Amino acid sequence: MPARALAADCVAPAWPLWDLFKRFFLAEDGRVVDASVPEMHSTSESQSYGMFFALVANDRAAFDRMWQWSIDNLMGGDVASRLPAWRWGRRPDGTWGELDGNAAADADLWFAYSLLEGARLWDAPAYAEQARTLLARVVAEEVVTLPGAGRMLLPGPMGFARDNQIWRLNPSYQPIPVLRLLARLDAKGPWAEIATGTARMLADTAPRGVVADWVAYQGTGPSSGHYAVDPDKGDVGSYDAIRTYLWAGLTPSTDPLAKPILASLSGMARITQTLNAPPEYVSTISGGARGTQTFGFAAALLPYLRALGQDTLAATLREQVLTRIAQDTAAPAGGPQPPYYDYMLSLFALGQTEQQYRFLPSGALQTSWEKTCRRAYRR
Repeated sequence: MPARALAADCVAPAWPLWDLFKRFFLAEDGRVVDASVPEMHSTSESQSYGMFFALVANDRAAFDRMWQWSIDNLMGGDVASRLPAWRWGRRPDGTWGELDGNAAADADLWFAYSLLEGARLWDAPAYAEQARTLLARVVAEEVVTLPGAGRMLLPGPMGFARDNQIWRLNPSYQPIPVLRLLARLDAKGPWAEIATGTARMLADTAPRGVVADWVAYQGTGPSSGHYAVDPDKGDVGSYDAIRTYLWAGLTPSTDPLAKPILASLSGMARITQTLNAPPEYVSTISGGARGTQTFGFAAALLPYLRALGQDTLAATLREQVLTRIAQDTAAPAGGPQPPYYDYMLSLFALGQTEQQYRFLPSGALQTSWEKTCRRAYRR
């Protein structure tokens, strides 16, 4: 039976959290809506993450709707025309459209990853062509060579390279499994170098075992430089940084960067153990923590804590997460939208811990529905 027919005929295992995500956040036209802000915005992040979840769920119809909406509204109707705008929503005058035309490099990588794996899992080569077109723009517009550190991913094409040899970077923007897949498919590209550079970035910027939302790289000469505290955001780790622990936990243990990265980030486990909950804010310099955050932060740490062998703490946090999700599940239709970011983090984390998917050492995605379909994949 052709691969396409196998995928189409396969009934994926139930994934209630994906059904909740569609109920709360996915519009009929494929727009992932975050109602927590006045603009009722959608971001390239939300669209690309949604496509990844649809792939895990074998929901090609939702995948296609989200991708087409992204092309039409974030990319000017043509994948080759531009990188996706990162933010779209309601403007001050009441009209709807692009709010910020700058791109977000993490979303660009997740778009490409989901398209490449969608091409393989659904036997849809057109997705792969679109991914290659997108990646060529990422390399041209969002990859920079840092003096003394090699090639690295900028957070976007505009506004992150300063005239005085300072580059602003976001440690949560380059998950190792995503980079592994891109490196396997494009051996001459920057992806393996960016993966190695990411591990160095974390080692150099997390002296207390916690990472900042933003960091800086200061060039000191044509072939030298060092990481430093971000000049705009300081040493605070919070809503962006929480994903760095998530990606570390999702990285296969056999990856040569898995142990070094987990070692660089070990401070978050100690703080969470002390507080019995993840902190909302941490200081990378002092290690001080303040506040506790909603269930999404707890969810994000589940794969990370399990990778560190902190199973008891992970089980405690998991119960907190499931209790909150159960409350939303029982809520009547038409009520307020739950927090988008918490659900996004929960889908990534619970999807892995509940074996809906996992990343292979090659970076390839292994889904639970592949086993159901009894397909043999080349990896």
